[in-house]
Amino acid sequence: MQPKIVKLDEYLVVDEPFYQAGGDEVEIFESSYRNGLPVLLKGPTGCGKTRFMEYMAWRLQRPLIT
Repeated sequence: MQPKIVKLDEYLVVDEPFYQAGGDEVEIFESSYRNGLPVLLKGPTGCGKTRFMEYMAWRLQRPLIT
């Protein structure tokens, strides 16, 4: 079986998604990203975890694969 080659450019978030920060989560995430620290997002269904990750992927110019 051949491994599937995925082009990460296909998963870049091109347009800025709407996200309104509720605190300092953006700064905390950016600091964690710069320092190579993992982040655990936790919350009930519909609280905005995926939207936050979409926004951060756009902001940091990283691919988002969900």
